Amino acid sequence: MSNVGKRLAPSGKKPKPPRKGKLSRQQIILIVVVAVLAVALGVTLALRSLFVRPELPKRNDLQNTVDADGDGQPDGPEAIDYGDGIRPRGGDGERKSKDYWTVLILGRDTGGGGNTDTMLLASYDVTNQKATVMSIPRDTMVNVPWDIKRINSVYNYYGGGEKGIQHLYKEIAQLVGFEPDFQVVVEWDAVGEIVDAIGGVYFDVPLDMNYEDPYQDLSIHQAKGYRLLSGSDAMQVLRYRHDNNMKHGYAEGDLGRIKTQQAFLKAMVEQVLQPKNMTKAGPLIEAFNKNVETDLSFQNILWFAQSAVLGGLKMEDVNFVTMPNTGKYVYSRSIDKLTNGRDKMQSYVVPNARKLLDLVNNELSPFTEVFTLKDLDIMSVNADGSISSSTGYVEDKPAALPPPKDEPEEEEPAVDENGNPIDPETGLPIDPETGEPIPAVDPETGEPLGPPDTPAGTGENSGGTTDSSAFPNPPAPSTPPDGGTTAPPPSPETPDTSSPEAPPAPAEPAPAPEGPTDPQLPTDPGFTLIGPDPAA
Repeated sequence: MSNVGKRLAPSGKKPKPPRKGKLSRQQIILIVVVAVLAVALGVTLALRSLFVRPELPKRNDLQNTVDADGDGQPDGPEAIDYGDGIRPRGGDGERKSKDYWTVLILGRDTGGGGNTDTMLLASYDVTNQKATVMSIPRDTMVNVPWDIKRINSVYNYYGGGEKGIQHLYKEIAQLVGFEPDFQVVVEWDAVGEIVDAIGGVYFDVPLDMNYEDPYQDLSIHQAKGYRLLSGSDAMQVLRYRHDNNMKHGYAEGDLGRIKTQQAFLKAMVEQVLQPKNMTKAGPLIEAFNKNVETDLSFQNILWFAQSAVLGGLKMEDVNFVTMPNTGKYVYSRSIDKLTNGRDKMQSYVVPNARKLLDLVNNELSPFTEVFTLKDLDIMSVNADGSISSSTGYVEDKPAALPPPKDEPEEEEPAVDENGNPIDPETGLPIDPETGEPIPAVDPETGEPLGPPDTPAGTGENSGGTTDSSAFPNPPAPSTPPDGGTTAPPPSPETPDTSSPEAPPAPAEPAPAPEGPTDPQLPTDPGFTLIGPDPAA
């Protein structure tokens, strides 16, 4: 009974031991599972090293404001002096979603002096797969201490490089109220290289483009229409504004070019995100490393690309907009004339504050906090030509005052055929050295004709009193308004023989003038006064 419940081996046979060197089925299955797990782990680690989720930058706001060592300067090694302006938010605060990111993209025109003519503020809500890209016009007026206040001048004003980018970053941050999480500075050449790396971009060129600028080594010749653009074609389309005569181009100027850049960028992103182009990472990485400066790693950018592709981001979910703005002309101290004919005026665009606030709060800002006008530094132009800031502080103090009024230009003095100046009162030439009238000369004999006549009322006695010694005889007959001739009244000593029937009547004395009598006036009743009435 000791074997009850036990399975008995067949009589006369023993179990075969496994062959040496041969794995059992269970062992094979176990090895396959381990290998698969190892491969999966390796792929996962590789993907994690290739696609790296970015971390929010750790900004210490105090480093830009605290002067702990007492040297009069902020302690931060890369501190920016905000002066009396506002300090934008950034890095902290409750976010609208877990993965809500903002990136400032700056395009430097290396052929045109290095200005940051292309400025994009991108906001990407990875959680909800929505994105907004706002173009900031290069002519946007910002609160800076120099005369030409266009935002694209900030980079070069501070010498370019890291310092120039930081100050440009500051101005854009004050424009929207918050500091973007990351920044990407792209040389224009990178766009063309990326286009070539993905085999070109299909795009509808909006108008014929022709322009030559040998100083920038820039030659633009593109025909209107839809076609595949190479990298060189793309660069020409993106840089064009008008022809050499400025008679053909975008009716909206730089704002028209911004619309074309937005449309092209949208077409390029749509084609870059196609799965077939994900295999072309090599050329893209090379173009990126050569022409891009950023505080994002390339693995971070690949993470964004992966999130867009796998997350199903569609182009209809990407909203391309331009900063709400109004065009203005403002007095400039450093220019005399512009090609538009306006004297000493500079063209700008100024933000429409309310519309910009709506755009910031609803689409651009990653924070749940609602921004108000006091959080922004918005410039405006007053009716008297001065400028203002929404902060109440204008860094360029002369610009906060009304511009000076233009003084009337002095007329050049009239001269005769010999170059002698003409007296504006007498109309006669005068000697430029002595200031005396030049006597007239007889054209036949060359002899002087005498001193020039002096109009009545302009001589030494033009003040209303007349010296009687200047008129020893009665004046000549004068002409009355009716055109007849009036003889002077007869002298009392001279008998009148014109009428034999009646004896001559003595002349009646002239009535005395009203008011005080000037003792220098003549008392001869036959004298006729020339000049203004002294009692008038």
